[in-house]
Amino acid sequence: MKKRRVPRMNEQESAAWLGLTTVFSLLPSALDRQLQRDSGLTHFEFVVLSTLQLSPEPTMRMTTLAQATDATLPRLSHVVGRLEKRRLVARSTCPEDRRATNVGLTGDGRRVLIRSVPGHIATARRLVIDALTPEQLDALTEITGAIGAKLAEESGDPPPESLSSPARKSSGPKTS
Repeated sequence: MKKRRVPRMNEQESAAWLGLTTVFSLLPSALDRQLQRDSGLTHFEFVVLSTLQLSPEPTMRMTTLAQATDATLPRLSHVVGRLEKRRLVARSTCPEDRRATNVGLTGDGRRVLIRSVPGHIATARRLVIDALTPEQLDALTEITGAIGAKLAEESGDPPPESLSSPARKSSGPKTS
């Protein structure tokens, strides 16, 4: 019987991978804690509201919003239901396709989002940006671009706009 080799990582690969998975584990809960404390939002709710705010149209189809936030329709529907109860978003029937549902940001939703941004940016700065040198920020931009492009390629989706925007390609500090 032939023995199967178990894939292994070398020390450098293992350290990089474990570091990345640690950040994946700790950062989302830190962002959730800050947003919950300051705005009563989860990080995913913040992402949904931000995506709606940045949309060129006043509403988005739920399927488009699900793709933009990398969520399943059931998860997004549940979150939109919670946001709708708080009057932060409103659902409506899509005029082009009566079977589809659109969702849009309400005035209250826009105000909650705008009030949540300064604390969110301060947290991102404190936990990530300020922990890195300008050179490390450039490296992080390059690294996340490469990983994001590979993930998009693997899924068959186009790379997210954030991976190809000019802001990601320029160096130096950014202000928000």
